[in-house]
Amino acid sequence: MDDQDEPARGRNTVLMRRVADARWTLLAAFLVIGALVFEQRIGAIYAISASLFILAATTLVPRDHSRTALRRRRVRTRSIWPDTGMKMAVDAFPLPCIVVDHKAIVRYGNVSASDLFGPILPGDPLAYRLRIPQVLGAFDEVVAGGGAASVEWREKVPSDRVMEARFSPVLLPGGRKRTPDRPDFIIIVFFDLTELHQLDRMRADFVANASHELRTPLASLTGFIETLQGPARDDEKARDNFLGIMLEQSNRMGRLINDLLSLSRIEMKGHVRPDEKVDLRAVADQVLEMMAPLADELSVNLEFEADPGVVENEVAGRGTMPVFGDFDELVQVFANLVENALRYGASGGKVVFTLHFRPGPDPAGETAPSAHYEGSVRDWGPGIEPKHLPRLTERFYRADIEKSRSSKGTGLGLAIVKHIVGRHGGRLQIKSDLGEGATFSVTLPAASSETTVTD
Repeated sequence: MDDQDEPARGRNTVLMRRVADARWTLLAAFLVIGALVFEQRIGAIYAISASLFILAATTLVPRDHSRTALRRRRVRTRSIWPDTGMKMAVDAFPLPCIVVDHKAIVRYGNVSASDLFGPILPGDPLAYRLRIPQVLGAFDEVVAGGGAASVEWREKVPSDRVMEARFSPVLLPGGRKRTPDRPDFIIIVFFDLTELHQLDRMRADFVANASHELRTPLASLTGFIETLQGPARDDEKARDNFLGIMLEQSNRMGRLINDLLSLSRIEMKGHVRPDEKVDLRAVADQVLEMMAPLADELSVNLEFEADPGVVENEVAGRGTMPVFGDFDELVQVFANLVENALRYGASGGKVVFTLHFRPGPDPAGETAPSAHYEGSVRDWGPGIEPKHLPRLTERFYRADIEKSRSSKGTGLGLAIVKHIVGRHGGRLQIKSDLGEGATFSVTLPAASSETTVTD
């Protein structure tokens, strides 16, 4: 019984709502009819008939849809502008983010998007800021009902970079009834993939270069072994010559593998700052002792200069230069720099290794604190062409390949230096002029008794 009364109850509700909506119209009509009856312009029967007709027209005849249409227009108007909650979420997003409607009209953008593309003005077409065919094509697919999408592209101007845009359609409550296959908004988030692509390229180059560097001595070893097993089996002079070359090639592979392992270990702990105090004067003493035989072999005068020190050591009778660091790694840094200067700048006849305390800030203003030490290695050799300077710390990069190999270099020394210095919170600088030699400087934060290390 209740189920059968439900449609009637619904109809009564509709009628009552229509009467309520037209109450002012009905009231005005009844007042006019009452006035006419009072002035005896019309009879009572006509007045009652007119009132019933107006009431029926108001409740039974479908009403004008203008108000409904107005409400729908208001709903549509609200739907194409993001509300405060959506704007707050977009502003909180750490990446560049733009909100557009289905007509590709920008409705909102956060500060990161403005920094990337310039001012984001609501109401502007998306193509005003992004004239990228891949992005506009992906947008059309999302609007057509394709769901979330992403697209990647490369830019050459103003700099070479790789970008990715991810499209996420948003359907507001009730939107599916209005536009079943069309989202109300599309949120576009932009990712800068330049660094990831550079790392992938560097990784690929590293594998290719390492394979090449190992393949050459291996091929030499294989060839000499086959020759000794064959035609030169009984040739004692050739055997001695080949064995010497094989020993040299195996040593080359050993140096390369050791440098690769060393670089890998340094990279693994690159985010951990050393917390032990190390005396740079002691580091310098060990480096000079290690490099003295090579300097004598190459007939190069190796000199050392240092400040008296900020704290006098009564036992040693000399100053100390304390820094937070790893002793063996710092020895490796300055030993690599001195060895490079001796091998590549030998023609200058002199190499000077200096240590100085700087109480003021680093002139470059990058990483050094107010007090720091600067260790420099200077040679007077042929120097380095300016085009090579920015790439000297890249793995396997050599300004002079033949000279590097003849000097038993692996192409990894300066890469190791750069990573160790970075782990110690320091900075590496390279200066050179053709014909006037080169200077490699390392800046390291000074450690005092009150100094603490923070990552």
